[in-house]
Amino acid sequence: MPNETFRLLNKALNNQILVKLKDGHEYIGNLVRYDQTMNLVLTDAIETIDNGSPLAKYGKVLVRGSNILYIVTSPAKEILQRS
Repeated sequence: MPNETFRLLNKALNNQILVKLKDGHEYIGNLVRYDQTMNLVLTDAIETIDNGSPLAKYGKVLVRGSNILYIVTSPAKEILQRS
């Protein structure tokens, strides 16, 4: 993983991020940990589907790095409000 990616994830620690998965699901939560393979641990996470409808709320969730399509480190208020 390039150094720039580590810097971005490090800046995002303890902040809210949006993670889009390859299957269309999204998680919005606070990034508390990550590793070299981009496995992420989120707290206070909300899982949504493509249309933005909330599916479930989790206290803590592990997102496997190989399933991640993209990460938004500063999600817009509009995105956060839809979940």
